[in-house]
Amino acid sequence: MLLEGKIRRFSGAVFGAHIAISALSVGAFIPTSAAAQTGEPLKIGYSMALSGGLGPNGRSALLAQKIWEEDTNAKGGLLGRPVKLIYYDDQTNPATVPGIYAKLLDVDKVELIIGPYGTNLQAPAMPIAMQRKKVFITLLGTAVNTAFNYVNYFSMVPTGPDPKSSITKGFVDVAVRQNPKPQTVAIVAADGEFALNPSEGARENVKAAGLSVVYDRRYPSATTDLVPVVRAIAETNPDIVIVCSYPPDSIGMVRAVAEVGFKPKMIGGAMVGLQSTAVKARLGPLLNGYYMVPWAYAQLQILQQAVVATTSLDDSKLGDYIRANTFTTVLGDVRFGSNGEWARSRMLQVQFQNIKSNDLAQFKDISTQVVVAPAEYESGKVIYPYEKAK
Repeated sequence: MLLEGKIRRFSGAVFGAHIAISALSVGAFIPTSAAAQTGEPLKIGYSMALSGGLGPNGRSALLAQKIWEEDTNAKGGLLGRPVKLIYYDDQTNPATVPGIYAKLLDVDKVELIIGPYGTNLQAPAMPIAMQRKKVFITLLGTAVNTAFNYVNYFSMVPTGPDPKSSITKGFVDVAVRQNPKPQTVAIVAADGEFALNPSEGARENVKAAGLSVVYDRRYPSATTDLVPVVRAIAETNPDIVIVCSYPPDSIGMVRAVAEVGFKPKMIGGAMVGLQSTAVKARLGPLLNGYYMVPWAYAQLQILQQAVVATTSLDDSKLGDYIRANTFTTVLGDVRFGSNGEWARSRMLQVQFQNIKSNDLAQFKDISTQVVVAPAEYESGKVIYPYEKAK
């Protein structure tokens, strides 16, 4: 994404990133001149993965959120009050999340909350948000509200009304368009909430495409040495492999595939983390053949626009407004549909191509990150089979 690329070009420098986002945040419903701010800060609380497996992405998200805080205060704050973000590191550990949100609401006395990053961290926060009847806008979670059906939940992720299946739909659609058409598929997932949701959707997509599943298993979420898993998959000789993984095991999977010399026709689907700058620098050319910042900024833009439009901090009023309106963000227009998911899917299937080294400069544009589905957003053609991309 252009916004994310500009931010990273400044190596995390807040001033440079501030310029990049401000230039693109058109249409925000806030005054353009800084007004006098009075009263106590308006506190917005949340947890964020600043360490642990999601740490690299979480730190990028926090940078964008701090930029939003700076932008908003420079333009007068919210309701004439300065905004203050109150956040704690959840360490990518779901067990820490309930305590963080209880502290935010009971000790820090935050007036608004937003959700953490990632499905596995959002699910344990949902009961508290529901009990306190708080608007809860989350960041890049998958089908979190399926089990809760909470009316004031809203998800900043482009999966759309069918979140479980939409993540891998583009992958399967691309596969079945190839000649010869693949016939068999392996599905492998980490044993965690995020990975299990898209693996469930993958089964639906594979069945609809008329493919045969020859391997369908999960591995413990903490697994980093995935060579035994890859060897087991290779023994079934699948044409394509759908992987549903979080960052540490996404890295482990890429390395294991290279070590084993496994060469399916396609591999990928729902591998979180490969988009991270830190991971790109670490894996370099190993990414060939496999896709935070704008999402985190837009997460707060939506809350901001609802507060300004309703001139209220009442969660019930904010929830009603968010459900009924379209929001202009750095990601484009966003409208929510059933269960707090986006009304329309905007999922892209991206293949890494032509990566030559570990130099981050090669990622500054989209030439190495090619959109291959859906067709209307294609920036290039998939390299098929997978081994030709290496």
